[in-house]
Amino acid sequence: MLTAEEWAIVALSLRVSGVAMAVTLPLAFALAYLLARGRFPGRSLVDAVVHLPLVLPPVVTGWLLLLAFGRNGPVGGWLESAFGVSVIFRWTGAAIAAGIMALPLMVRAIRLSIDAVDRRLEGAARTLGAGRWRTFATITLPLCWPGVLAGLVLGFARSIGEFGATITFVSNIPDETRTLPIAIYTALQIPGNDGAVWRLAGISVALSLAALVLSEWLVRHGRDGQDGRAGHVL
Repeated sequence: MLTAEEWAIVALSLRVSGVAMAVTLPLAFALAYLLARGRFPGRSLVDAVVHLPLVLPPVVTGWLLLLAFGRNGPVGGWLESAFGVSVIFRWTGAAIAAGIMALPLMVRAIRLSIDAVDRRLEGAARTLGAGRWRTFATITLPLCWPGVLAGLVLGFARSIGEFGATITFVSNIPDETRTLPIAIYTALQIPGNDGAVWRLAGISVALSLAALVLSEWLVRHGRDGQDGRAGHVL
């Protein structure tokens, strides 16, 4: 059984990941749609920037976030002067770090689902009089929705496991920024604390494994649904 302190760590991790996904999903979908359907100069550069957190050391990503959202940073300074809000050393900063690190995986999964939508179905809807937005709402979005959910779940799993950027950006503060990975790292520094490490690691593995299985199921379900709808129309 987890202790009260460990339950608080799990609750904080779920809150951080949940907020990160709620904020990141609209941005991830917009970027995925832009990269899947858009044709514009600099598209390859945008694609590279979106996927940059995948190849950068997480510590570098956290350092860049610290520069941007610090009290003297362009974003952090504006937030504090305009709204009196600071995300440094706060759980909201941990959510920003988790969202940034999860964004490339979400964009990739959603983009693949948009690419898999049969354009003939969209064309058929347009020839029957549906406008662009109606076609998107009734054809494109329902067909790619399982992939969107899969990207959301995959991003959630990634944010649960986020460590490097978070500890660099918002440090290791109990009850504020000490999420599951940071708590495991902290427990490892204490001799004879193997029990806590095993419990927290077990929770982390269980959450990540469940998210990966659910993501795979959503992808397969979405593929079967697209095939069935295409066969029905054709």
